[in-house]
Amino acid sequence: MIIRHLQYLITLAKEQHFARAAAVCNVTQPTLSAGIKQLEGQLGVMLVNRGSRFQGLTPEGTQVLGWARRIVGDSRTMREEMRAARHGLSGRIRIAAIPTALAMVARLTTPFRAKHPGVTFSILSRTSIEVLSLLGNFDIDAGITYLDNEPLGRVTSVPLYDERYQLITAVGNPYSDRDKVTWAEISQLPLCLLTPDMQNRRLIDQHLAEAGVQVRPTLESNSMIVLFSHVRTGRWASVMPAKLAETLGLTETMRAIPITDPDEVHTVGLVVPEREPMTPLTAALVAEAHRVAPTLVD
Repeated sequence: MIIRHLQYLITLAKEQHFARAAAVCNVTQPTLSAGIKQLEGQLGVMLVNRGSRFQGLTPEGTQVLGWARRIVGDSRTMREEMRAARHGLSGRIRIAAIPTALAMVARLTTPFRAKHPGVTFSILSRTSIEVLSLLGNFDIDAGITYLDNEPLGRVTSVPLYDERYQLITAVGNPYSDRDKVTWAEISQLPLCLLTPDMQNRRLIDQHLAEAGVQVRPTLESNSMIVLFSHVRTGRWASVMPAKLAETLGLTETMRAIPITDPDEVHTVGLVVPEREPMTPLTAALVAEAHRVAPTLVD
């Protein structure tokens, strides 16, 4: 019963609203409130600031929330281990990936499912900040994000590949006949880029600033497909990771030109919560990432 009450607290902290939390937990609001009050009685502290509506957790509630996430996570791990012992690996793996890595996820999930056909996947497109937040709240099992630019927190990581940048443009556009271009040169083009909340965009802005230039994109989107489709019209250009451009497929009328001066490289990899033991599904996914990574090297 205490596991269920801890889950109520976790959900309430996430939803910040009693009725929404009850709906997520598939119980009535009085049931959820009573469960949290029982938890408070068992622990001897107030966990929730109450008024006419939810007013946040008490300091003790915040402290208990950390324990709740660990305990609920351990309980899930125990159940998965027992299920795997009886029937082999099964269940759903929830992965959130940054947009520039989405096309590469299949290189990990496809061989994994060939080994474990009882496993299904849910793949989400999220910013790097959202990936880490979802991971910390146990809303996903794994993330694929940058490993070497912004703080990751307490995670276990597996480097998968290095991201190098290319100018993607149509044949006949400026620089389309070049073997390489500089960051300063591409600042003169009508660029479509990811939105500023994306780490890829922050990296591109950083490299442009280091080259002494700034860019005001003519189009921004949180979808790489949107960017790619605009480049295909022949009226736009973009900056994309080389592996993504390769996966999306270039037509005879499009060119991918390496951006140098300098040749910037950033590592993308798998991240999972730092915990022992890992769930069987997570442990198997990490092992598969280690096996796949050498095949992704340029």
